[in-house]
Amino acid sequence: MEELEMTLLEGEERMDKAIAAFRHELTTVRTGRANASLLDSINIDYYGVPTPVKQIAAISIPEANQLYIKPYDKSSIKTIESAIYASPLGLTPQSDGNGIRLILPQMTEERRRELTKLVAKMSEQAKVNVRNVRRDLNDDVKKLDLPEDDEKSSLEDVQKLTDKKIAEIDEITKEKNAEVMGK
Repeated sequence: MEELEMTLLEGEERMDKAIAAFRHELTTVRTGRANASLLDSINIDYYGVPTPVKQIAAISIPEANQLYIKPYDKSSIKTIESAIYASPLGLTPQSDGNGIRLILPQMTEERRRELTKLVAKMSEQAKVNVRNVRRDLNDDVKKLDLPEDDEKSSLEDVQKLTDKKIAEIDEITKEKNAEVMGK
């Protein structure tokens, strides 16, 4: 029985990690307000090494719709600008010689709808990840050679855990969509 409990705990931990990864991924979705995590996905070639912008620059939020990137090394301003242009953020960097200002445009209704579709896609991927853990857990439970009733009960526990985690993902998705839609 102890082996079963360990298996279930490990499975729950893996599901929690999938949800944490989903939450982190959602931080890259624009909501109309400036957020430094928008730049998390942008890496630049810094002396031959792909480096996240946040590691080579101070990022501040001077206004609700602005980000200011001040590189520690001013020679990297052009490289950061190029990376922002090439990114899917759709923002135009404005350099003042010391740093880069990003002004986030007001989001249109159409863009908000596109972002909710993106959130839905991310949500579905998180659910798939949780279901993959469920599949692995079911396989692990079956390998334990438990009595039939115990095995059936354990498989039901795995399903209940999965349902709980899927509901958690749905709730996170609902909150993010409300944020994106400005409600």
